[in-house]
Amino acid sequence: MTKKLLARAVVPDFRQVSAPKHRSIAFVELILTAALALSTAVAVTAVSIGIARADVLGAVTNGDATPLAIALSFGLLLAAMSALTAIMAGDPRSE
Repeated sequence: MTKKLLARAVVPDFRQVSAPKHRSIAFVELILTAALALSTAVAVTAVSIGIARADVLGAVTNGDATPLAIALSFGLLLAAMSALTAIMAGDPRSE
């Protein structure tokens, strides 16, 4: 019974299907570079709008330095964490 089914089965001819065209590595790198540049521009725009809306520097000129102190503390904390990460990644433990 299975021989009859196999004899009647339609097997597609894969030789007729064209192989997918490969893009060159330079073209892919060009697309990725453009995407990175675009995403960086979007991030810079978002940060600029956030700084303008926060009005931290305007609050400092009015005498209230608390928002600036909090922002600087948070920035220094992030810088310290990234420095510690860079130090630990640069000197892996040998076990």
